Amino acid sequence: MSDLFDLKAGYVTFKNPVAVASMAGITDGGFFDKFHDAGLYILGGYSIDEATMDASKEMVKRGRKEFISDDIFSLIESELKKVSGKGVAIGINVRATSTEPFLRAAELAKKYGAIMEINAHCRQEEMAALGIGEAMLKDRISLARLVSEAKKTGAVISLKMRSGVVDDVKLCRTLEKAGLDIIHVDAVGMRGANLNAIKKIRDSTSLFIIGNNSIVNYESAQAMLSAGSDMISVARAAMSNPKFISGLVSYVEEQQRQTGWYNAPSHICRGGDLRGLTWCCPPIKDCPVHGALARANLSPEKFARIKLNFGKGTKLERGSTTCFGSMVWCCKFNKPCYLREESMAENNLDYKEYTLLKKKLSEEIIRNIDKDKVVT
Repeated sequence: MSDLFDLKAGYVTFKNPVAVASMAGITDGGFFDKFHDAGLYILGGYSIDEATMDASKEMVKRGRKEFISDDIFSLIESELKKVSGKGVAIGINVRATSTEPFLRAAELAKKYGAIMEINAHCRQEEMAALGIGEAMLKDRISLARLVSEAKKTGAVISLKMRSGVVDDVKLCRTLEKAGLDIIHVDAVGMRGANLNAIKKIRDSTSLFIIGNNSIVNYESAQAMLSAGSDMISVARAAMSNPKFISGLVSYVEEQQRQTGWYNAPSHICRGGDLRGLTWCCPPIKDCPVHGALARANLSPEKFARIKLNFGKGTKLERGSTTCFGSMVWCCKFNKPCYLREESMAENNLDYKEYTLLKKKLSEEIIRNIDKDKVVT
């Protein structure tokens, strides 16, 4: 297990932030053997009651892949036995028309130290006709009740959703209060991923976020992480090129070794989420920081106090060559600045230590934000 990352959700620890998302009829124990480098592997999706299994059989008739079984829970358990204990966190993606099968799946997931993922993502017509998959998103109260009941089993609960179907922020806030651990977001956009959907959820909840959609190279992976995802997931790209997962893992590990903050946000003035306030100048001129502070319901005065108080006694406190005399106001490591670099040398501060201090400063800023009151 790598000690590079500190990634946990309940009793589940992830060795890295790269996941293989579920693909019905594909992601089973045999397919898993190609992805031992992954941080998370999600089995399924599985139809776990009679109605959804009948729907799956109809989908197979028109050429779709599905996991078909007369004893689905025995199949799931046999698959869990194949993949458990091999250094990769495991999830099971499941769909059903009532609560009881989800509870049984949650208990099975807990038995194997796995995650139970509610499939509120599928939009196949046979599933939509049953009111499940993506259709579940339209009744967030019932979905919250399901999450609350599933959490009583003690399992780690995830929910896979498609962004933009409903008000994502209202949904995620409700589900977080119900006890949801992980939100797995297919960030659907007109052209590629809608990174703004991830940013809004990051700013308004404390959920563990898995970002999914259009991750096809290192640049798109980094964009999804920088938008606020704790983890990224890949489906079709992994199927067409299994080595893509190991390549992503190597890339993200190197980012973490160099900076200590693999999903560091962009600057606020470049569309970063609220964590990006850590890079901002003092709020004394007309710039996007004021808009971000307004969204966060954080006054400019309080923001300044948080930054200056954090800096006291750290290597960020002073910056004799910087614009404002303190490195708490300095920008992100990827933006060249000889003034910042001179103060870094003066303070015996390398880029990784600088970034880790900025990460801690970001955490302090976020602690002072009431996420229920963030305007999105």
